[in-house]
Amino acid sequence: MKNFVCIACALFLCAQACPVVGRDSLKILFWNVENFFDYTDSGSGPSDAEFSSRGERRWTRRRFLTKCGVISKLIFWEAGGGEPAHIVAFAELENAGVLRRLLYETLLRKKGYRIIHYDSPDTRGIDVGLIYRGALLREVSSAPVPIPGIVTRDILLAQFITASGDSLALMVNHHPSKYGGDGTDAKRSVALDRLLSLSDSLSLCGWTRQLAIGDFNEDAGADLFNVLEGSFENLGRNCPHGSIRFDGQWQLIDNAFMSRGGFSKAEFKVLQAPFLLVRDNTHSGYKPFRTYSGPRYNGGVSDHLPVSVNLEF
Repeated sequence: MKNFVCIACALFLCAQACPVVGRDSLKILFWNVENFFDYTDSGSGPSDAEFSSRGERRWTRRRFLTKCGVISKLIFWEAGGGEPAHIVAFAELENAGVLRRLLYETLLRKKGYRIIHYDSPDTRGIDVGLIYRGALLREVSSAPVPIPGIVTRDILLAQFITASGDSLALMVNHHPSKYGGDGTDAKRSVALDRLLSLSDSLSLCGWTRQLAIGDFNEDAGADLFNVLEGSFENLGRNCPHGSIRFDGQWQLIDNAFMSRGGFSKAEFKVLQAPFLLVRDNTHSGYKPFRTYSGPRYNGGVSDHLPVSVNLEF
């Protein structure tokens, strides 16, 4: 990590020599797209076999492309007829191939998105990744950042320079889940400590504009986030909406943390698109429309709703 930070410092200093011709605003989305596997069995593990055309889930090309279509629809729906987000980050991707298919087999292919993805050591074979508008942002550097002592998803670090010369260090997270009972809080604490140490290293290099976004598997008001208070603002702390629904109760576990003093303004939202919701027959109201309920195919996308952050520099 030390060598990477040194390289990032050098690249940042070079980028800062460029003239600044105005101020920027960026729109960034994040979505845990729940088991976004392709439909082939590449032999990489039990989840890969399960989500294949001959596997237990009967995950066919048609079903896969239906999911791609709804993900694309959400990105354009959020844009409201304007330009779609500068960056869209994801959790629970099988590989870079699913992102390529998402871009090439939907209308997103017209928007010039590029892919950043690295394989992680997660036992289920799922990673984080992102797509970004190549004409609007320049990728300076990117790297996977492992969580020490835990076999889980890496933090994805991606560093960008905008058209006006502003910098952004984006850290995409998918922290250990609460499944497994005792000990999972400690794992998420380790992940937050790693996030904070990464942030400190970036700040030493001048990358003071930072956004950490992702599925933190902890409600936005949890005490576990106190460790970030000195460096980050918890954007979802006062959000009235949740991103998942468990036993009839909404929780906000998909969240964003903005570096203090780095931006002039930030707006955080949960994207409650009607086509991502379905009536909750067990409890009152609505819940996210999942691809599967147990083994039964529903045709939805995820048990999470996406979130968005609008940043002004």
